[in-house]
Amino acid sequence: MKKTVLKYGSYGFLVGITVFLLAFLFGDNLSYSVQEIIGYTSMVASLSFIYFGIKHYRDNVNNGLVSLGKAIIIGLLISIFVGIGVAIIDYIYTTVINPDFATEYLDKTLATMKETLSPEAFEVEKAKLTEQMEAYGGSGFMAFIMFITVVMIGFVISLISGLILQRKQ
Repeated sequence: MKKTVLKYGSYGFLVGITVFLLAFLFGDNLSYSVQEIIGYTSMVASLSFIYFGIKHYRDNVNNGLVSLGKAIIIGLLISIFVGIGVAIIDYIYTTVINPDFATEYLDKTLATMKETLSPEAFEVEKAKLTEQMEAYGGSGFMAFIMFITVVMIGFVISLISGLILQRKQ
């Protein structure tokens, strides 16, 4: 199991780093909603190695057998590799490549909110969002949130893959 997790986790790690870096570098002109869609698509693409890792383990390591529990464990371990890769790139992006990301994001979000909300509702939402950004806007915390997000999505993919691929004696 260790070799399978290392192999497919490394693939996911490398794809996660590459795709997220490309999205960050070439997605500057896109709106944040489009960038968010690209980001989640990138996560799912990187996490697709969970399915292939479980399948490889079942077919090539464990004589065609894998339980749901073992599949979920393999998938979660692979998703941790991917999460680490995504978190590293997120941290590098928000500290080195674009250290003003949090401010830019807040400004663009507030501009959109100002167009769509009444003046009273805007002030309430502005205060909430500004407080959240101050409390959680650090690059390290944001990278941690990305890691947790990737692992949570990885759990769902692990569960689905395990249900599809499980074979018991």
